[in-house]
This record gives sequence, structure tokens and C-alpha cells, in this order.
Amino acid sequence: MDWVTDEWHELTFNQLLSYMASAGIIFGGVVPYIPQYKQIKESESADGFSTYVCLALLLANILRILFWFGRHFETPLLLQSIIMNLAMILMIELCVRVNHKNQLIPSKNRFFIAKLN
Repeated sequence: MDWVTDEWHELTFNQLLSYMASAGIIFGGVVPYIPQYKQIKESESADGFSTYVCLALLLANILRILFWFGRHFETPLLLQSIIMNLAMILMIELCVRVNHKNQLIPSKNRFFIAKLN
């Protein structure tokens, strides 16, 4: 346990600033979607929110992750892409759920696997 205290004693201002900047890079792209998620969930309406933006961000971040396998870049950018993909999947899931609930004429539920009688 002494190595933990030694690490903290050697932590400089520049290292602390670097860790904070990395955290900002990792979570900064997702933060604006938190109020949007809450608003859609509370109002149960996805009006004004474009799922095409989610699609574009999903594709861009998937390409960034795939590029990382060819040529490694900074880890915070990789983590940002992973977290952003998770956030976009959650946003799309919420929009689909809310839009399905707000349909005027309910459609028949469909399944990928046919039910056997």
C-alpha cells in the first residue's frame, strides 16, 4: 500500500492537469446529451431530435475505433469513442421506445423468429 501513497506524493500539477484534460476529452462529448436524454424521457416526445445525428456519430466513432487497430492514437480518444457509441445507442433506443409508444395507430408486434403453434 506504500506505492499508492508514493504515487500521490509524486503527483505534480502538470500530471493532475493532464488527467483532468483526459477526463474532459473522454466525457466532454457525452455531457450535452444528458439533458437531452432527460428531456425526451420526461416529455415522452422525441420531436426535434434527429436520430440521423446519432447515426452519423455512431459511424464516425466506429471508424475511429477501427482506425485505432491500424495505428494507435491516444487512449482518451479511444475511450471517448467507446463511451460516445454507448451514449448514441442509448439515445436511439430511447427515441425508438418513445416513438413506438406515441404511435396513433398501433402496429402489430413483429418478431425475428416465427412463433410455432
